[in-house]
Amino acid sequence: MLRLTGVRACYGSTEVLAGVDLEMSEGEVVTLLGRNGMGKTTVVRALMGMLPLTGGSIQFEDSAIQGLPSFSVARLGFGLVPEGRQIFPNLTVRENLIATAANYSGSADPYTLERVTTIFPRLIERMNNYGNQLSGGEQQMLSIARALMINPKVLILDEATEGLAPIIRQEIWHGLKLLKERGESILVIDKNLDALLTLADRHYIMEKGRVVWCGDSGALSASRDLQSRYLGV
Repeated sequence: MLRLTGVRACYGSTEVLAGVDLEMSEGEVVTLLGRNGMGKTTVVRALMGMLPLTGGSIQFEDSAIQGLPSFSVARLGFGLVPEGRQIFPNLTVRENLIATAANYSGSADPYTLERVTTIFPRLIERMNNYGNQLSGGEQQMLSIARALMINPKVLILDEATEGLAPIIRQEIWHGLKLLKERGESILVIDKNLDALLTLADRHYIMEKGRVVWCGDSGALSASRDLQSRYLGV
């Protein structure tokens, strides 16, 4: 469904991605792991057309998409939950959800206001509140729900639980589990390894702009050395 091959990208004259390879099949949950500054968010920016490639290719459903502008990538069916949430603070929860609503996946049973609020029921009681009146956790739930409202083929979450209270994290992980059960294709960046080992099918670990390991949850869980070498603080 999605394949990155030898992807390279720079900020100015500094190469940040040095040949990233990544594959994702339909219905898979895949993670991108690594310490801060290893290039994970840059992979997302390159994938979404926010950063031009200096080498390599990105294939989505057998079509090359590198070089497309961000809005074109989104219309192909990529729903991004960006780091920092970036909801519209001067719109209500309802307005945030319907502002960009679409059905880019062509689903016969698309996500609607009613469907996304069954995943995050907390949003129901906040429907008429403005974005800047929500807690950080509620804003994160809104950001995920907003991405679902375009009915994406691939949902991308960049640091979905960073800085949130444990109880809110649990609600978000529960919501992502529901999405996995519904067969959604999800790419996740997060530091909560225990939750990711339970949720995800496969994992990619990055180090200095390269993928240094790929494998399933069983293999990653069993290797304390791997976790310590690339994921430990």
